[in-house]
Amino acid sequence: MTQNTRPFEEYESEVRSYCRNFPTVFTTAKGPFLYDEDGREYIDFFCGAGGLNYGHNNDYIKEKVVEYLQSDGVMHALDMYTAPKREFLTFYEEKILKPRGLNYKIQFPGPTGTNAVEAALKLARKVKKRPGIFAMMGGFHGMTLGSVALTTDAASRAGAGVPLTNVTHIPAPYMFPELDTLKYIETLLTDDHSGVEKPAAIILETVQADGGINPFSVEWLRGIRDICDRHDILMIVDDIQVGCARTGWFFSFERADIVPDIVTQSKSIGGYGMPFALVLFKPELDIWSPGEHNGTFRGYQLSMIAARAGLEVMLNEHVEEKVRDKEKIIARYMEEIKAIAPEKIKVRGIGFVWGVDLYHCDPDGKTSKAVLDECFRHNLIVERVGRGNAVIKVMPELLIDEETLRRGLDVLKAAVKTVVG
Repeated sequence: MTQNTRPFEEYESEVRSYCRNFPTVFTTAKGPFLYDEDGREYIDFFCGAGGLNYGHNNDYIKEKVVEYLQSDGVMHALDMYTAPKREFLTFYEEKILKPRGLNYKIQFPGPTGTNAVEAALKLARKVKKRPGIFAMMGGFHGMTLGSVALTTDAASRAGAGVPLTNVTHIPAPYMFPELDTLKYIETLLTDDHSGVEKPAAIILETVQADGGINPFSVEWLRGIRDICDRHDILMIVDDIQVGCARTGWFFSFERADIVPDIVTQSKSIGGYGMPFALVLFKPELDIWSPGEHNGTFRGYQLSMIAARAGLEVMLNEHVEEKVRDKEKIIARYMEEIKAIAPEKIKVRGIGFVWGVDLYHCDPDGKTSKAVLDECFRHNLIVERVGRGNAVIKVMPELLIDEETLRRGLDVLKAAVKTVVG
């Protein structure tokens, strides 16, 4: 490598992580591709950890962002009334919520996913006047204290440095096939010897992404909705990583035909990789006092411009339908990868978020790291997630052309064959 990486190694904190897997200096990006200082082209199956559903530097979104910048439009307004906010709210209501039969109030918390989760937790506890939350083992919800209390991976929790309380973790349905987790939750709530108090809310991802790519079944999701209804518990869906059409539906819970009480969004709702987050909740839950939850950068104006443009791209390009169609290509490749060593390799996923689980090759992630490195050597960028970081996460942009998609999947398949086969 001829690039100068000394400033990063000398001046940047040891907390840096992704750069350790991809040791090159990136300079430009377009669509499904990243380019480094040496002019090498990489296919991006990392997708900004879900923050770039419409690809790098989407032309339509870029045009709207540049147009707004050149107009000297207001950039920072706290939560004052602005034209971009009016346009975003109106578009979101008329084009996203109403066609889906959803009636939610919209809150702009701070600009990141964990800000949205913190606001959702605070609101749920305020509404129900209970401190407890049920969360799923394998879930990832953020790195601030309330969110990391929900999150279960040991490394994230260890970074908190204080006790993480007021959360009861429930085994995810895939962890113990012999355990009826819905009945387990019901027992916690009804058995006077369970030792567990009724929570304000149950929070979950409909597809655990950082937990190892584990989609929850439609039946199970409907069962959780029923439990929440019968026991006066709020259902919170964290749609930060697997929302915005990633699963083939704009909201990942649509496939189950359920309506959560609270929904958190961030990452790709920013449209262009812009920091942006929303909390959606049923109108009767809107008991906030003015300013009771706020932040200097809530509702960043340029993100609202990019977010609206991103939603227009999603609708105009029929992204949901395209994802459900092209999912078949990824699924076929996944079966071919599994066939390399069926006793060692598991695959699972939905839409455009899939995992190649190499835990049974070794539980500490050496095999998955070797696959990641082999992919990078052949100009494909993928991430590792799950227990022991043993799962290769496949998460291309949603507008990727079929040729590039197949080319990236070919690299992945060859890498698994080289390392495992």
